[in-house]
Amino acid sequence: MSSKIDFQIIKSESVFLDPRKSYEPTTMEFQVRVDPLTGRTGHFSHFGAVKPQKLDLESYDQTGIKGFCPFCPKNREKATPKFTKDIFTAGRSSRGEATIIPNLFPYDVHSSVLIMTDEHVVPIRNFSKQRLLDAFSLGIEFLKKIHTIDSSLPYHLMTWNYMPPSGGGIVHPHQQYFATAYPGNQFMDELRASEKFHQQHDKMFWLECIGEEQKREERYIGQIGNSHWLSSFVCFGFLGDLLCVFPDAFSIDDFTDTHIDNLVSGMLNIFRYYESAGVYSFNVSLFFGPVEQNFFPCHFRITPRTFLNIRDFAPDMNFFQTVLAEPICLVLPEELCREVKPFFA
Repeated sequence: MSSKIDFQIIKSESVFLDPRKSYEPTTMEFQVRVDPLTGRTGHFSHFGAVKPQKLDLESYDQTGIKGFCPFCPKNREKATPKFTKDIFTAGRSSRGEATIIPNLFPYDVHSSVLIMTDEHVVPIRNFSKQRLLDAFSLGIEFLKKIHTIDSSLPYHLMTWNYMPPSGGGIVHPHQQYFATAYPGNQFMDELRASEKFHQQHDKMFWLECIGEEQKREERYIGQIGNSHWLSSFVCFGFLGDLLCVFPDAFSIDDFTDTHIDNLVSGMLNIFRYYESAGVYSFNVSLFFGPVEQNFFPCHFRITPRTFLNIRDFAPDMNFFQTVLAEPICLVLPEELCREVKPFFA
């Protein structure tokens, strides 16, 4: 029986006279891949041309560079806002080192910032399991509370920008949790395409995709509990994306402590890989679909970020992403999978 999932790769090449080889003809290969769910394309080229740039993390804690940080414990009480009493009676809520507060610059009606740690600068290796469990548990608790207060906002998201290349405005580790009716184009494209696939085939795309990836053994990394980890067939970032899908959880109400534990366990494996690969920055998303549907499961994506160099601090985004809305990746997902898989063993 043929698969309902089509992993389409268009391979091509460019020929030019190369000055590095006395102007001998040189052939360079590249790929365009079509996302099997949304139909969006992504370019793969410049293979191996960019390596993660090492960040001087200690410098971010120096007084002259650090500046004023509202998330540090000594400033937190006076410099951060409070929720209204219908959300948290005390104005804020904490668990371990994690504290959740309203976003001073909200993305939607119910928009929060979760301060993850007391320390201002936290290298990847210092994100312990307890720190991550406390942060995610508190953030999920907030989203569940908001859903009971205001069910008119059907979509729930967690996002995290870690270290400067990611676009985060403050180095102090923090995440965003918010409920919205407008969750972004990627979210909505995936949601609509998932529903369409379900209507056409009476099957869930994400579960079918997991099964096909397991059979192919090219991008499937492993399973932790009910979570499935794989490298993304089409990547958003220069250095490749990693995905985690929870096929038994569809909305924020379905996401349990066990799911959080599975997520954190997988993230710790990824962080060990990032340390070995010299990755110092990333973007994260965790999508939760609306209630009363069974075709769009919760899923997590993590994308490494870097500067192209630390002389000019050139960013890893260019015209492809900003004006063509087309991702470009310099790493093949199959190679990324092979590199990450031992960390899940």
